[in-house]
Amino acid sequence: MENTTDKIAAVIGASHAGVNVAFNLRKEGWLGTILLFDTDPALPYHRPPLSKTYITNKDSEAQHALKPMVSYKKEGIELKLGISVNKIDPKTKQFTYGEGHIQNYDVLVLATGAKPFIPNIPGLEQAKNILPLRSLAHVRHIKKALEQRQQKRVVVIGGGYIGLEIAASLLKLGAKVTILEREARLLARVASPELSNFFSDLHQKNGINIKTKTTAASITMVEGTQYVHGDDGNAYASDLVVLGCGIQVNTALAQEAGLDVENGIKVDAQCKTRDKSIYAIGDCTLHHNPHYDRFVRLESVQNAVDQSKVAAAAICGKDIRYDSIPWFWSDQYDCKLQLVGLHDGYDEALVRHEAKNSFSIWYFNQEELLAVAAVNHTKAYVLGTKLIRNRQKIDKTKLADISLDLKLAIS
Repeated sequence: MENTTDKIAAVIGASHAGVNVAFNLRKEGWLGTILLFDTDPALPYHRPPLSKTYITNKDSEAQHALKPMVSYKKEGIELKLGISVNKIDPKTKQFTYGEGHIQNYDVLVLATGAKPFIPNIPGLEQAKNILPLRSLAHVRHIKKALEQRQQKRVVVIGGGYIGLEIAASLLKLGAKVTILEREARLLARVASPELSNFFSDLHQKNGINIKTKTTAASITMVEGTQYVHGDDGNAYASDLVVLGCGIQVNTALAQEAGLDVENGIKVDAQCKTRDKSIYAIGDCTLHHNPHYDRFVRLESVQNAVDQSKVAAAAICGKDIRYDSIPWFWSDQYDCKLQLVGLHDGYDEALVRHEAKNSFSIWYFNQEELLAVAAVNHTKAYVLGTKLIRNRQKIDKTKLADISLDLKLAIS
């Protein structure tokens, strides 16, 4: 594509992926207009702290902005916030937004992310203080709901990472928290049993009431008290209910535009969709990971940032391709979990306990190291990243020998 000042690059979605691709376009030499649309009216902000420091601290919201307003002005990036894009027409290279406004584009980047999954629970629509956690507005409502209640009884529906992080944060604010998880263990979709058991013990030791194999069956109001009724036969009093039931990928615009959509918007190694003028990045994409040789959809800041670099460079005519090892993190209480790689398909999990609340889990498929989960153990995370990327063979007997320093164990 010819890169001239009259060209228009439009980005739909202003979270980590969208903001980064806009600034990376300028860095790569994009000369034309850059438009950045988002339904959220707030200046684009960091999402991971929503379930952590946003809740517990009284910091100014401006401190969590991805970029200050002055940076957008300096780079000539036009923010279109609090605006919904309604429909994309790839044939005319136009999309409609707001109250029927039409915008032309030369290149379009979809960074539409995901929205909270809202379960079909009888009584949910009539209940009070029922909130998901996906935006700054949700955090404001949660904090306000807690401030207005003396007992601060909270039911968190869903035992994934977001549910666990928000539970730990609310506990710091004096809430009495119950987690309802429909699966047999916490983090069932995203973590191994070894890691699930650790976090289950950690939360229970801190006073969280965890109910697994329990689905929220209904919500009722009895004599002024709201109850979440579990299918275990128990009723849980709640001044606030937080929905941590997962997400739904925002693929409607892409699907209506005729793009390939499976478990996300399908893209190639340059983050390009089947339409050569439309790219997609971040949580909403289904992309091929060369290391694991399979298509994946990742919900992580790392993936959003990496794909934004690839897409911006490709749009500006550079031959760059996505080739990253996924990594994630989660902060709960005094524990920092760092994960690198994808453990799906592992047949052996080797655990190294270094100290109290400091350990690592090494996931293997036969002799290949697939992933490492490190709790309060940055060295294991860093070394594991190098080993996975290099496909280095490891002596499992030495790795299991806790008397050996980790660096010696993997040499």
